[in-house]
Amino acid sequence: MKVHSLFVYPVKSLAGIEVDRFDIDDFGPAGDRRWMIVDDDRRFVTQREMPELARVATILAEERVVIDIPGEGRFPLVATDLALRVLVWRDWVPAIIGRPEANEALSRFCGRSLRFVYMPDSSFRRVDAVRVEAYRRVGFADGFPFLVTNTASLSELNGRLDTPVEMRRFRPNIVVEGVGPWDEDNWQQLVIGDNRLSIVKPCSRCVMTTVDPATGQKDTALQPLRTLSGYRKTSDGVIFGQNAIHESPGSIRVGDPVTVNKSE
Repeated sequence: MKVHSLFVYPVKSLAGIEVDRFDIDDFGPAGDRRWMIVDDDRRFVTQREMPELARVATILAEERVVIDIPGEGRFPLVATDLALRVLVWRDWVPAIIGRPEANEALSRFCGRSLRFVYMPDSSFRRVDAVRVEAYRRVGFADGFPFLVTNTASLSELNGRLDTPVEMRRFRPNIVVEGVGPWDEDNWQQLVIGDNRLSIVKPCSRCVMTTVDPATGQKDTALQPLRTLSGYRKTSDGVIFGQNAIHESPGSIRVGDPVTVNKSE
């Protein structure tokens, strides 16, 4: 088994970036979901309610995140010195507001008042304490630093769909190949190169999987979520992929070997 592909998401719920490698820092994949979009109530905004966000591209340029908004152009995301507490799920998190140019352009594109906010190193958001006893941090990701998926599971799902979907729908960080469909259900720990990741929770999927990442349009038939719910529904929800945490800093590359410890 080996790493098939890698993705980072500099801004929560905007388009991700496929990369050949990424470094791992205390938050997880370096730079992953350190930026987020909030409304005037300081609450996080995602493709769940605004699928058009999928059309906003992200670019990494000289250690800076640049966004490309259709009809508006490109804007670097630059943190100001203005602090703000923001809500992501149940967590109120100290953040820093981004410069107004990008905020105003995104607001025009979406037709509502929105702002970019950044999570600085000084901000600490804990991973789900119900699943992880260790006092570990995460950025603006839903709950955990990593999402791992399996190419064979996507192929099996696509065999049930009238129109196949891309792995991008599921927004993984690490995609592996070389094992059978749904083999990941039994994983406990992954060793990827010199890195050790613990599997902590199956990933429950939502309506974001019904958004075409190329067009920002929702599938009116709610695929692939509806098909998954017919045979992948558990007490944790409708499952595709596994959430994970890491033990230490490092780096992961496409092609790295992957070994697995499984539950009995």
